[in-house]
Formats: sequence, structure tokens, C-alpha cells
Amino acid sequence: MEILVTLLIGAAAGWLGSMIYRGGGLGLLGNIIVGIVGSFVGYWLLGKLGINLGAGWIGAILTGAIGAIIILFLLNLIFKKK
Repeated sequence: MEILVTLLIGAAAGWLGSMIYRGGGLGLLGNIIVGIVGSFVGYWLLGKLGINLGAGWIGAILTGAIGAIIILFLLNLIFKKK
């Protein structure tokens, strides 16, 4: 059950990140991966800054979305479309 929740939160965070950061949509599987990795990046970065968006689904999705935006920004820097 925890894996399903992780995938759902990752998909939501990745989708939200791709909606905020236009041009960063990677499809369903890409959004899940970016959302899950983005959650780790978001929790690490916000922890370093002393910011906590709360525990629960909404906090996890927002934190994952922030991390996903950072990852999408870096991916677009590395793999620029011509």
C-alpha cells in the first residue's frame, strides 16, 4: 500500500511541477519519477532552509513539486531543445 501512495504522491508532485514549470512535461512515468526524486530533493533543500510545509499528503505533494521544479529546471539546462 505504501508503494501505491508513493507513486500517487510522486505522480501528483511531478504533474504539478510540470504544470508550474512549462515545457517540462515528461509523460506519466516521467512525472512519477521526477516527482519521487523531486520529493527527496525538496525535503533535503527545504530542510536545509529550515522550512517545513507540514506532514501529510498536501505537504508531501507541495514539497515534491518544489523538488520537481528544480529537477525540471536542471534537466532543461542540460538538455536544451533547439
